[in-house]
Amino acid sequence: MVARAARATDLADLDGAVSDCFACPRLVTWREEVARTKRAAFRDQEYWGRPVPGFGPADARIGILGLAPAAHGGNRTGRIFTGDRSGDVLFAALHRAGLANQPTSVAADDGLALRHTRIFAAVRCAPPDNKPTPAERDTCAPWLHREVTLIRPTLRVVVALGAFAWAAWWPVVRAVYGQRPPTPRPAFGHGAHWSGGSAPELLGCYHVSQQNTFTGRLTPQMLDTVFARAKQLAGVD
Repeated sequence: MVARAARATDLADLDGAVSDCFACPRLVTWREEVARTKRAAFRDQEYWGRPVPGFGPADARIGILGLAPAAHGGNRTGRIFTGDRSGDVLFAALHRAGLANQPTSVAADDGLALRHTRIFAAVRCAPPDNKPTPAERDTCAPWLHREVTLIRPTLRVVVALGAFAWAAWWPVVRAVYGQRPPTPRPAFGHGAHWSGGSAPELLGCYHVSQQNTFTGRLTPQMLDTVFARAKQLAGVD
């Protein structure tokens, strides 16, 4: 898998390789079981049931790093943050920021397009209880590292959705940019900001999970502030 990631010549090649990964037995078992049993509301749909690649243009200036696909969202539709309530919140915010052409993301063929922005996850398969292990994160890391390498010429800022994504970024700094990550690592928090060397600026944002959005821990206004800051740092109008 490490060698296959390194051989990817462009994003289309990488996305195809990601979708054919079987490196983590626990995740493979779970994603396929979910695709077989389905949720009642989607029982007539065919689930994707595979790893979910990134989404967005190859010349993105802003990266959004998530945790992993949702069992009945990306694992069902085949597109990250698509077909679940977390995606509803995220893409509505991206649309308000002028970074998406529409506020909804319901299916892979719904016409959604991103502007200056690419979305990817630290772990590409839906994990049980939305909790991948550190070992699964590390096994999946070569896909993230190659994706960032391919968009490195234009990438200026990364928004980490949650502490897991924030922690997953530091190996990228070392592997892709050849920099030693800061010691101690900057603490994650909503609105946290790190800048150093040639690596992109890093912004922290609470994850767009229902747990955060339904309780008011993360509000639309808080998301708008983060994406306005990301656009400013990336030099995007």
